[in-house]
Amino acid sequence: EVQLAESGGGLVQPGGSLRLSCLASGFPFGVYEMSWARQAPGKGLEWVSSISSFDAVTYYADSVQGRFNIARDNAKNTVYLQMNSLKSEDTALYYCARCPGETVRAGRCIWRGQGTQVTVSS
Repeated sequence: EVQLAESGGGLVQPGGSLRLSCLASGFPFGVYEMSWARQAPGKGLEWVSSISSFDAVTYYADSVQGRFNIARDNAKNTVYLQMNSLKSEDTALYYCARCPGETVRAGRCIWRGQGTQVTVSS
């Protein structure tokens, strides 16, 4: 059974940082591209970032480029999202997904966790 468990969310002031983690189990983690997506209140699911399987090529949405960094540790079955220079518009429920970015953007990803809440507010 595919399981994705996000952690690391919380309340942070504008300009602050958070690091999200996603522990994966139930599948061969190292062979899958992994993604992060988010959903703000009243809005649809937004793709944030992806990282390829073997060569760890990274991809970012324009809205987070230069502020967020995705990484993975295949030995620990974990994908991370380092979020810096956070803005109020980054407030959302953040999901880890076992899908490539194009699948998330197409709204067809069914493999994602329960999410971790990130709130950016002073």
